[in-house]
Amino acid sequence: MKHAKRLQSLMLGASLMAAGLPTWAVVDSQGGPAVLELNLQTPATQIAEQIYSLHNLMLVICLVIFVAVFSVMFYSILKHRKSVGHKAATFHESTTVEILWTIVPFIIVIGMALPATKTLVSMKDTSNADITIKATGMQWKWGYDYLKGDGEGISFLSTLSTPRTQVGAPGVTPTELRGDNYLMEVDNQVVVPVNKKIRLITTANDVIHSWSIPAFGVKQDAIPGFVRDTWFKVDKIGIYRGLCSELCGKEHAFMPIVVNVVSDDDYKKWVTIKKTEMAALADDPSKVWTVDELKQRGEKVYTSNCVACHQATGKGVPGAFPALDGSVIVNGAKAGQVAIVLNGKNAMPAWKATLSDTEIAAVITYTRNNWSNKAAENIVQPAEVLAARK
Repeated sequence: MKHAKRLQSLMLGASLMAAGLPTWAVVDSQGGPAVLELNLQTPATQIAEQIYSLHNLMLVICLVIFVAVFSVMFYSILKHRKSVGHKAATFHESTTVEILWTIVPFIIVIGMALPATKTLVSMKDTSNADITIKATGMQWKWGYDYLKGDGEGISFLSTLSTPRTQVGAPGVTPTELRGDNYLMEVDNQVVVPVNKKIRLITTANDVIHSWSIPAFGVKQDAIPGFVRDTWFKVDKIGIYRGLCSELCGKEHAFMPIVVNVVSDDDYKKWVTIKKTEMAALADDPSKVWTVDELKQRGEKVYTSNCVACHQATGKGVPGAFPALDGSVIVNGAKAGQVAIVLNGKNAMPAWKATLSDTEIAAVITYTRNNWSNKAAENIVQPAEVLAARK
């Protein structure tokens, strides 16, 4: 059935392409939502299974109440109507009825509350975790820090990897066919081992975000200035997808979450590879770079972290994010720009925890030498950023 749907989508896409029209065949997303899916996603954790069971139980209870109430109502209407000789009762109240419609709903509520409370208590029990990961929401990406357990010390940003050529823009038609995981794919996946309890700590740099994976039964808000936690323990190897579930700004739809659940051996291999990559990327802050070297490095940093707010043209978003092209700060004393990038200001998040000294120096140098900017102090060295941190 699944292969047949995919074949139909491919045939439709081929016919539209032959006509010179863009097409986006909708298929099941690996680890994400399925086509025409009417129920909850298949549970991958015990908590998700309990939520699924609760969902079905509540539906059954509501259905039974619906059928019972309307059956009595329709029976009364049909059998006690005036046209067959019945007359309306003259009593004003009934103690028996009052007691019944107080006790029965109370029993129903208790019957629903007991299993729900048990699940809620389990959802909040983050003790004895094998691995602790901090997820930091920011406009518009996620930052992850492995704080405890295997992989401790690993840190990375996870950004939408769907090309902008597939997304398009207001009034601009996408120029590339959309993939199966459109807007639900990232450049750096969260990797965790199967059958291990993962404690997830959530916070945010700017506005309220929400970390959510439906298959895990997890949805935890990430609030600036607050630290909250939840947990999951996945019993099936595979890739699972979710999205930021809080309206956090104009790029809200571009904050996917992808968790790759692997075997213990594969997880250890990933930890080794990731730590090796981090060591290789760790630059010596005392190294002196040329302007061209920093500009080349800074362009990559800007594209990955800044373009969503300040735009590729440096013009920003009027009323929301200031333009860097022609900015007084960018063209002024470099110490002021270094301080803002490090510590943030207004809607601008602080980057001192997520970017290295070299990356910050590179992106500042890039902005001071790009577009129409011609700053007198046109280069910032990593050592200057390091000194500004202190």
